[in-house]
Amino acid sequence: MADSAPDRDAMYQQASAEYSGGIDRLARGYEPDPDKRRDLVQDIHVALWRSLAQFAGRASMRTWVYRVAHNTAISRITRRRANTPTFVTLDELAETAVEEDATRAVDRRIALERLLALIQSLDPLDRQVILLYLEEIDAQSIAAIVGLSPGNVATKVHRIKQILARRFHGAHHDA
Repeated sequence: MADSAPDRDAMYQQASAEYSGGIDRLARGYEPDPDKRRDLVQDIHVALWRSLAQFAGRASMRTWVYRVAHNTAISRITRRRANTPTFVTLDELAETAVEEDATRAVDRRIALERLLALIQSLDPLDRQVILLYLEEIDAQSIAAIVGLSPGNVATKVHRIKQILARRFHGAHHDA
């Protein structure tokens, strides 16, 4: 598709209107700090607008938007974390002890914050996969976004869900 500013602007307006909620949720999965999250959302929107010059319709608009959003988020987070602690692999996450008090009742907000913290500690690829899954994107589309096979995506989703569930509920069983 040849880049025509009015066409790109119209495509961006449509994509932004349809997927802004998903972009906001995705950004929350990558960035816990509200100010940095707003910057990330803005970066994603800029990258999306720019990317539409190359959009040729080989993928759905939804897949394109999430691919651009995840790539932007991963690039930003990876650059920023270059001088900070390393990411956690799925195996390391499965083996680490739950730090929260096992007897404390967890309300919905705290539970969501815990889950987001666990997700934020995942390697970028695993984080991408689970965030897309939580957006109810099918394995075929996730595969197209992250560059894996649909079978590999399904396996990763299954493993990540098991590990997150163990970590999330582990405090109740470790007491």
